[in-house]
Amino acid sequence: MGNFVKQRLLGLPRLLKQLAAIATDLCLGALAASFAMSLRLESWQPWGYAHHWMLSVCVMTVLPLFTWFGLYRAIFRYAGMQMFHTLNKALLIYACIYALLFTVIGVPGVPRSMGFIQPVLFALGVMASRHLVRRILGGYGQQRKRKGVPRVLIYGAGAAGRQLATGLGQTHEVMVVGYVDDDARLHGHVLNGLPIFDQTQIPDVVSKQGVSQIYLALPSISRHRRNEIIQGLLPHKLQVRILPSLTDLTSGKVVMSDLKELDIEDLLGREPVPPNLMMMTKNNAGKVVLVTGAGGSIGAELCRQILKVAPRKLLLVELNEFALYAIEQDLRKAMADGGALASVKNVALVPLLADVRSTERMAEIMQTWQPHTVYHAAAYKHVPLVEHNPAEGVRNNVLGTWVLAEQAMAHGVSDFVLISTDKAVRPTNVMGASKRLAEMVLQALAEQVQQQGRGMRLSMVRFGNVLGSSGSVVPLFRMQIQQGGPITLTDTRITRYFMTIPEAAQLVIQAGAMASGGDVFVLDMGESVKIVDLAHKMIELSGLALLDESNPEGDIAIEVTGLRPGEKLYEELLIGDNPMPTTHARIMKAHEDFLSWPALHEALLRLMRAVEANDVHAIRGCMKTLVPGYQPDVDVVDWVWLEKNKFVGINNGNDG
Repeated sequence: MGNFVKQRLLGLPRLLKQLAAIATDLCLGALAASFAMSLRLESWQPWGYAHHWMLSVCVMTVLPLFTWFGLYRAIFRYAGMQMFHTLNKALLIYACIYALLFTVIGVPGVPRSMGFIQPVLFALGVMASRHLVRRILGGYGQQRKRKGVPRVLIYGAGAAGRQLATGLGQTHEVMVVGYVDDDARLHGHVLNGLPIFDQTQIPDVVSKQGVSQIYLALPSISRHRRNEIIQGLLPHKLQVRILPSLTDLTSGKVVMSDLKELDIEDLLGREPVPPNLMMMTKNNAGKVVLVTGAGGSIGAELCRQILKVAPRKLLLVELNEFALYAIEQDLRKAMADGGALASVKNVALVPLLADVRSTERMAEIMQTWQPHTVYHAAAYKHVPLVEHNPAEGVRNNVLGTWVLAEQAMAHGVSDFVLISTDKAVRPTNVMGASKRLAEMVLQALAEQVQQQGRGMRLSMVRFGNVLGSSGSVVPLFRMQIQQGGPITLTDTRITRYFMTIPEAAQLVIQAGAMASGGDVFVLDMGESVKIVDLAHKMIELSGLALLDESNPEGDIAIEVTGLRPGEKLYEELLIGDNPMPTTHARIMKAHEDFLSWPALHEALLRLMRAVEANDVHAIRGCMKTLVPGYQPDVDVVDWVWLEKNKFVGINNGNDG
């Protein structure tokens, strides 16, 4: 019954709620006047001349004053301490006016003491009414009485933390037990009815109050400082959630929906370097830009970053229909009024279903729109899948790059940037070898362009794994943790470089702006990370414990499955040594040997004949000849080849 009444009250029109608040205040003014006179004269006084005066002054003072302070616009069931501070100011001014009129000046027939007694009683009534509304309708009090809800701490007693506590106080999802803050001046104090703890007190609070989650309400701190805080929280086995950055908090309220699971990039990612606007705009602002693989992780982020600098047209080239639809809708939503890209909502988006291996389709697109800049992100990149389907991997990664680059040259493209990978360095798998061949295609064509005296610049950018991309271990581990484990790990010795997707896309664009032709750019990936350590951290950040022999009561186990076909224990970024620095601190330039176009062209024709015949051994033999350092570390695992030869009993034919 109580909930029914509460819902009916909350469902009333806003105007009726405001009128109810005004009526309540006037009634409180009348009651305060009556009680004040009765207290002063020590007996109950019927309503008379003095009461009329006191109520009239109350009405003429309270209505304009409370309206001026916005108190009738406030939603008191969501009110925090700031609103009550405002209410206190209004009541203080009211008391001063009342005392001035009735005590200092005086009104005949009204005791001078009414200038003090009535404002005190009125203030008590108004404050009590607001607290009551907040407690009953806002559910703040009931929330604290609930059992079985997760108990949480909020790290950060600043504005974001206070707003978050207020928002969470209106829900039945969690129960806030207090704040944690680094400011020693706040320790031991109470804020919004909640204690403020030192970080050293977390273990005691966790054990005594059953805290299972901690929310980081620190949107403005550096990534380095946030990493330090998170590392300090890891031993406490708390689930960590985080507020987004200040730039993402566009509304004045912080609510439960603003919280997100802590991304592993908050631990692995570096402090981002602000992009150079001149480099970001050079090849993109006011120009027609084409992005292949626009629906992929890197391609989609390239589109977002390019849109920020207002190209004239952005051509989205993608083979996968759903991926193309998804990125187009995402970009249009961001470009709509109020979206993250609202300032460039007039940029023309052109979604194009196309296969980069099709000479006719690429020629048609190039001829129709005459793009100035091409970012080639379309590729097969999943190592085991390409190893099981080598012909298609080579066809897409090598032939697709060849076709696209030649059509770009034929139709006046000024800048062509290939997205490459660290797996192209001394590859042990088809995917890495195919990407190195794609680099060599661009290097050879760039040399030919320079010899012809043409102004086109072809370059490539090589980097490692990006956090959260399709096929990345991070979303896989997160899914496995959500399912209760185990986390599958191929080898405990594996290390990888990691970079966030936005940083990678920004650096690709900036590297392309520095190209002179045939450049092999290498991104500074920071320190490599052991994948097993990554798994441990993700388990701990979920508030869970590792299940192993030393802790049989743990939650999530790690299962070692063995290296997959073509998988390396570690990746490299350079084939040679001594990379050259550039004007950007995180972009280096490598010198990599390559074949001239005539020699490479002849070898590519042989390779493509092997691809068309799905002659796996011939494919591997051609690539071993063309790609220095390519040494397959597994037998042929092509599904089609294995099925055809499973009764023949051969698997170790000669590659060549």
